[in-house]
Amino acid sequence: MRSYRRWVRLLFVCTGNLCRSPIAEQLLHAWAAEELGHSAPLVQVASAGTEAADGQPMDPRSAQAVAELGADPTGARARRLRPGDTADVDLVLTATRWHRRVVLELDPRALRRAFTLGEAARLLESADLTGLDLVPLEGRARELAVRLHAARSRRADVDDDVRDPIGQSLEVHREVAAEIAGLLRPLADVLFRQPARPPLPRRPAVVSD
Repeated sequence: MRSYRRWVRLLFVCTGNLCRSPIAEQLLHAWAAEELGHSAPLVQVASAGTEAADGQPMDPRSAQAVAELGADPTGARARRLRPGDTADVDLVLTATRWHRRVVLELDPRALRRAFTLGEAARLLESADLTGLDLVPLEGRARELAVRLHAARSRRADVDDDVRDPIGQSLEVHREVAAEIAGLLRPLADVLFRQPARPPLPRRPAVVSD
């Protein structure tokens, strides 16, 4: 008997899991809580780094930048990306094309589910999203990945990389956080959009004698 998956699983990947991927993770956590309310726990968001040192705290400048955007970075700790981490993930979003290559080296079967964040945001503009908002929440991220992958054939490869702010000023971290938010917001809107409810049937008018 097939098991029923109740959760939406998303994974963000950068290098040290100190700036870019935890910024994206915390933003999506915050938006899920805002948009989904009691259904927010259905969305499991994580981040990892291809060269992360497990347990290292988030860069304080990135933490401040994402907090200024309304997210809560409290307790964020780095985690190294390991084989098997993407096996049950619906959508993998990486900071750069190099990170995506590392993901695919660890899990070639993730090809249709792994995108750079910039690539996913731009593919969204040309992907066929017909009926996607009618797909139940628990299956929407996986279906979105299918639609984005299909749109790849219609788009040339470009530089979609999000720069690394590590070691830079707070202002650079703010700029990177704003860039990530701008790329991620349209994807979140598609993932969390509530299906439109059909209008209630009109009651027939009562004609009195």
